[in-house]
Amino acid sequence: MRQIVLDTETTGLEASQGHRIIEIGCVELVNRRLTGNHYHQYINPQRDIDQGAIEVHGITNEFLEDKPLFAQVAEDFIEFISGAELIIHNAPFDLGFLDAEIQRLQQPCGPVSELCAVVDTLVMARAKHPGQRNNLDALCQRYHVDNSQRDLHGALLDAEILADVYLAMTGGQTAFQLSDATANSGDGGPGSQQIKRLGAARPALPVIRATAAERAAHEAQLDAIAASSGGRVLWRELGERG
Repeated sequence: MRQIVLDTETTGLEASQGHRIIEIGCVELVNRRLTGNHYHQYINPQRDIDQGAIEVHGITNEFLEDKPLFAQVAEDFIEFISGAELIIHNAPFDLGFLDAEIQRLQQPCGPVSELCAVVDTLVMARAKHPGQRNNLDALCQRYHVDNSQRDLHGALLDAEILADVYLAMTGGQTAFQLSDATANSGDGGPGSQQIKRLGAARPALPVIRATAAERAAHEAQLDAIAASSGGRVLWRELGERG
């Protein structure tokens, strides 16, 4: 299964008031493993960023002046997420902005929910931890996910952190080794980090075989079970089937 953990940064809080996306960050999971593949892009919003938003993510109007418009990166972005299951924290916020950007395209492709299934980790966290704080920082603390690099919000960094939180919330496991991975990526910017994870290769586990004496003791125990169960020993039946 292919999943994309997604986050955005914006010029303000309300897409309905004309605020725009200025950064998209996505990381890829396949069969619940981080692949190292990601999508990251800064975007020129063609409008000023609210001062309150700058204080959150540190991205300035000047930094975005030479960045592409959403229309220029939309095809690559939509291709990256299409058919995947999106993992988003507070999905209505990000989807609202993404759908608004898509609607501005000359040939809109429909809402993101028609391209992808969506899992909202905020809804999931509220169900698992009712009455508690369930923002990303609180979940990092609860699930022992390192967010020490998160001085400012950043779409790619937050997507990486959310991937770890999601896997922990759903019983998975992540591993933390830094590796350079090929990716679709925009220019580095405020608070940008080189995010890395363990690759799939792991050392082979040692195989310790039973000694002759241990095998004889095991067979004697199975004989004793057979004697007390009318001759039926599930272990031996499974061995015959296998």
